[in-house]
Amino acid sequence: MSDSERDEPYSRAMVVMAHADDMEWTCAATLAKMCAEGWEVVLVLCTDGSKGSDDPEMTAERLAQIRAEEQRESARILGLKDVVFLGYPDSYLEPTLQLRKDIAREIRRHRPHVVITEPPTRDIDSRYYGSHPDHLATGEATLAAVFPTARDRLTFPELLEEGLDPHKVREVWIVGGLEGSDHYEDVDGYLDTAIEALKAHRSGAAGGRGKVFSDRPRRDRCQGRPQVCRGLQDPQVLLTKKGAFREAPFWLYLQTA
Repeated sequence: MSDSERDEPYSRAMVVMAHADDMEWTCAATLAKMCAEGWEVVLVLCTDGSKGSDDPEMTAERLAQIRAEEQRESARILGLKDVVFLGYPDSYLEPTLQLRKDIAREIRRHRPHVVITEPPTRDIDSRYYGSHPDHLATGEATLAAVFPTARDRLTFPELLEEGLDPHKVREVWIVGGLEGSDHYEDVDGYLDTAIEALKAHRSGAAGGRGKVFSDRPRRDRCQGRPQVCRGLQDPQVLLTKKGAFREAPFWLYLQTA
């Protein structure tokens, strides 16, 4: 990393998620805040979202189209610059070299200072049966894409032929509350925008399979208490069948060399 790049103020972020609405469940208010502050934010969506429906009349092709349209609308509400659809089949995602290369390509293309992604580790205490395998694959492939793939010139040299020079991401934020999470974003003032972004996903939880609500009491308790709330991000708004609040802390990784 050159001195000029190291001194450049943060202004670009990339979010890499497995499914349409993963971003909204975990970091929507933070992204609304970033966009309002002038950041360029790009979403990279790994799968086509073609499996998550209980409707016996729904087809995978139709569902993928619906989820893509909903994701574009949500991104518009939050103020994102772009949405990139990698198009891997939903529920079959693996952290392959091809997936790593595809994510590294977008990192080199958009050159984010910060990458936000999902945890690569299984949490057996999660109410989602230890996490969706697509989430795990996305987290692992993204971390591998950040380091060393996007950084190293001789890894996937065909990316150089596409005009995509190496890029070193300054920070990686992992959503979801890994033990030891150490980054907190104050999202007061951005909760309404996050809720509207969630509502754009009418075919998913926001369409009747869950309930949208605001965790105002929890947010108020956390104001001004960063040690107590260490890592708590987006205390907003979450969709849940059981009425329990989900928290989305970040684990922060730095690259300084």
